[in-house]
Amino acid sequence: MATTLLYNALILCLGEKDQIFDRGYLLIEDDRIIAVGDAAQLPSGTFDERIDCANRLMMPGLVNAHTHTPMTLFRGLAEGVSLFTLDGWYNSIRTLELVMTPDMVPAAVEIGCAEMIRTGTTTFADQYFFMEQVVPVVRQSGMRAVLAYGVVELNDPVARERELAHLDAFLEDMQGEKGSRIKGWVGPHAFFVDNSVETMLAERNLAQKYGAGLHIHLSTTGEEDEFCQRQFGRTAAQQMEMLGMFDQPLIAAHSVTIPEQDWRLLSQRPFSAITCAGASMRAGADAAPVVGMRTAGINVAIGTDNVCNNNDYDLFIEMRTVARLACYRERRPGALPAREVLEMATANGAKALGLQAEIGDLTPGKKADIIMLDRDEIGWSPLPTNDPFTALVHSINGSYVTDTMVDGVWLMRNRQFQTIDYRAAVQKQAKDAAELIRRRNNNT
Repeated sequence: MATTLLYNALILCLGEKDQIFDRGYLLIEDDRIIAVGDAAQLPSGTFDERIDCANRLMMPGLVNAHTHTPMTLFRGLAEGVSLFTLDGWYNSIRTLELVMTPDMVPAAVEIGCAEMIRTGTTTFADQYFFMEQVVPVVRQSGMRAVLAYGVVELNDPVARERELAHLDAFLEDMQGEKGSRIKGWVGPHAFFVDNSVETMLAERNLAQKYGAGLHIHLSTTGEEDEFCQRQFGRTAAQQMEMLGMFDQPLIAAHSVTIPEQDWRLLSQRPFSAITCAGASMRAGADAAPVVGMRTAGINVAIGTDNVCNNNDYDLFIEMRTVARLACYRERRPGALPAREVLEMATANGAKALGLQAEIGDLTPGKKADIIMLDRDEIGWSPLPTNDPFTALVHSINGSYVTDTMVDGVWLMRNRQFQTIDYRAAVQKQAKDAAELIRRRNNNT
């Protein structure tokens, strides 16, 4: 059994005990934390690795609960367009996806993983197709992930049968990943908007068959509620309840316009709202009612969305945006305290993905998913008054991250990638992007 002792760090354990050690230690055995405490009581014995973490802040890795890593290939190609509407998405991103080829996916995913590792994210939820290309790259990166095969059918029966067959095969393949860092989920792109009721029921059945959750887009502009009121005389959430869509864990990206009347229903189901504040603001959309949903008992986590809507994967910047947008929406300062925002980016994300027993805080027995940040950088001082929670949410960003660990394995050490060849991926993606544009232009 390999053991690693990290000591002399400011440690934020988060979790129920919410312990803080000004000068603490953390002991890892293989892939799990076995002890955490004050460095004045360092455990004795011989360890495979001892690392002095002076001038570092140690905390749980962040959880990005909604993104689409292959879409790093499209960064900069949807400027000035709202991807929160069916028309905006279809006439920009969808035109690219229709000429995208599988060989363009690996470099894009590797760059997405690199950006998350570099900025402190250790776990992410992805929703896309081309999963045959996505899974091997994520596995090689060492990140923890919940990967949902994205289904887009647009009421086309041929597309429906094809995509459901691909989804079934993907979930079957992912059964071999049990016990690993990667889980397979179902990814209806958007209920009622581009997935028919027939498809939704089939997706629900596949989720139940394989014990998987569902990862969807919901309530970005109210399109689903308008459709459901016309067709069924009830809201989208109420119709989803009638269809049994909440029988499995379900994460709903954006959740901007869910009617308040449905909050109580959702709080009683295995439902998580994923707020993507940066994407909402760039799309010119409303601010999600994060404070209200949390008060109602809904689990709310944080995602970045894709890098066309948002343009970066820095979850520290996203935390800041979530906190400030909540104050703006509620018209009062401190509407969403920094400590609660950190919980949304760690424990709540873990809960959304069904991983709360394994990650989300630095508790002995949990997985060693850890990040460290440089406290010699600007933004931390004055140390006696600028508490670390406020600094993490409002003062610093992901570039302060020096080290990233998942399952007790370093994915980044002293700002150097250990599992990813970032420069090679960038060079490959440049060629892929040129070919993508050539194919799109020839297709128009």
